[in-house]
Amino acid sequence: MKGDKEFKLENHVIGVKHTPFIVAEMSGNHKQSLDKALQIVDAVAQAGAHAIKLQTYTADTMTLKVEREEFYIRDPKSLWAGRHLYDLYHEAYTPWEWHKPIIERAKEKKLICFSTPFDETAVDFLETLEVPCYKIASFENTDIMLLKKVAKTGKPVFISTGMASLEDLSLMTNTLRNAQCDNFVLLKCTSAYPASPSDINLKTMLHLSDMFDCLVGLSDHTMGIGVPIAAVTLGARVIEKHVCLSRAEGGVDSAFSLEPQELKLLVEETKCAWLSVGKVSYQCSKTEEKSKQFRRSIYFVKDLKEGELISNDSIRCVRPGYGLEPKYFYQIIGQRLKIAVSSGMPVKLEYIEHCQ
Repeated sequence: MKGDKEFKLENHVIGVKHTPFIVAEMSGNHKQSLDKALQIVDAVAQAGAHAIKLQTYTADTMTLKVEREEFYIRDPKSLWAGRHLYDLYHEAYTPWEWHKPIIERAKEKKLICFSTPFDETAVDFLETLEVPCYKIASFENTDIMLLKKVAKTGKPVFISTGMASLEDLSLMTNTLRNAQCDNFVLLKCTSAYPASPSDINLKTMLHLSDMFDCLVGLSDHTMGIGVPIAAVTLGARVIEKHVCLSRAEGGVDSAFSLEPQELKLLVEETKCAWLSVGKVSYQCSKTEEKSKQFRRSIYFVKDLKEGELISNDSIRCVRPGYGLEPKYFYQIIGQRLKIAVSSGMPVKLEYIEHCQ
């Protein structure tokens, strides 16, 4: 697998030799309350995630306030069925004047705080706040002007790959590299809300890494933490999940967001998954060596005199493992004993004639 590069992001290193970088996406789950937004920051820090991510846009930078049918969400299965795009984005956006206090709270909590800009004016604004990196959303991953703008900042970039074809992916990675941006991570993403695990196709990450020689990760919209844990075993170096204080309280993205205790479990279990991947090995680990004493081995189950022959019913393979290995069982049947033995003694080669 290619893509085993690494780069530093403030006090963290993102790469194969380091624990997965966990990003908590706040989105619009603050429900237009700065106090709730700051509570989310606190909860994310307490859960042990590495970063909190915002979204930087306004309804006017995202869409148009016009009464045309195509500006309404008509999918009856959508979480936002019937909503006008302008109204939805106005409800979900994070006021730009909140960014500074949120970033300051994140710094107090030793969290990295960055954002997804949805247009070039958002990049200009975020540069004034000195964010350390950027995220490009799936719906903007073909916006070449935005990609160039972000790349020219010289900062690391995370890009969600939802809906992107191979041609799109080639264009976006070439755009970044042509602007001297090589510290980027392609995030496998399925742009459905919520997404079904059967639609995720995590193996695509391996192909992305090999084809574009870059780090990969997962921007996940499935319910729960099973998919991101699996992603780590397939090479995901970054995991992004939406978070909220409580799904029961609602919020534009709360239906597929993690609550704080679930985020904590995600941090713990992705680290566990990363540690478990290891290497190809058929040797006992140091801790496993101690267990060898409890493997099955051959023991006498009858008292036998010196010179007697070992029979099938005078020995058994039992635990623990202080006798001969079971592979010798049939070889020693019919052999003569050099010493007297009692039931419960382990069978040793030195007890048997012609077997040393």
